[in-house]
Amino acid sequence: MVGIFKHGRQRFWGLAIAVLLLLWPGSGFSAKPGVTKVQAEQKLELFGSMEFRGSLRALTKWTDIIERAKQQTEKLASCDDQQASCAAIARSWQQMLNEAKTLEPRQQLDWVNLFFNRWPYRLDMEVYGVTEYWATPEEFMRYSGDCEDYSITKYFALRQLGFPSEGLRIVVIRDRIRNIGHAVLAAYLQNDAFILDNMSNLVLSHQRYLHYSPYYSVNEKFRWAHGQLASPAQKLPQH
Repeated sequence: MVGIFKHGRQRFWGLAIAVLLLLWPGSGFSAKPGVTKVQAEQKLELFGSMEFRGSLRALTKWTDIIERAKQQTEKLASCDDQQASCAAIARSWQQMLNEAKTLEPRQQLDWVNLFFNRWPYRLDMEVYGVTEYWATPEEFMRYSGDCEDYSITKYFALRQLGFPSEGLRIVVIRDRIRNIGHAVLAAYLQNDAFILDNMSNLVLSHQRYLHYSPYYSVNEKFRWAHGQLASPAQKLPQH
């Protein structure tokens, strides 16, 4: 976590440039019964923004991660933990899944966020020797990573728990308080969008994050560009 603040400006520009390059111009998972699907027409104005949906055709980096992540997580989940050949990573993944399966969907968000937040924050340059690298869940569990790596891993954990792709997005944002680029996972549930953030073990509504301005968001089917809809003062949640 210290690295986020120490290298905030470097990460802001590195992440912003990487995202621009990434986003410029069928899943094998099943939906969990009872999980709310948020369709495109049901706008929640994520972080108080307006959004424009596009295709994933040009996002070869992200689509490659999707395919590799699916294969890896299915392999981790199917490993026989009674066999010596089942790696510690697979046992840890199965521990996460088994505990989560006993919980209701909203509680699963808390559990998945807390479980993976135990991994230490590490910069891509430290781990992979490059300024920006998007890791798969297996890579993250082996080496740890930075904000987008937490988000990717949580995304595919929730997919294996039955959350539909329509209700999940990895969101690249600007933290206006710290003036850094950041990435979080948004999970649409109960007519709200809950944020899984490596900087907090609390999973809260997107309305609570008045200092987050989204740039782009992605899931397995689409990408979205975000623009500011209203000032933070106008978007204060009603209590």
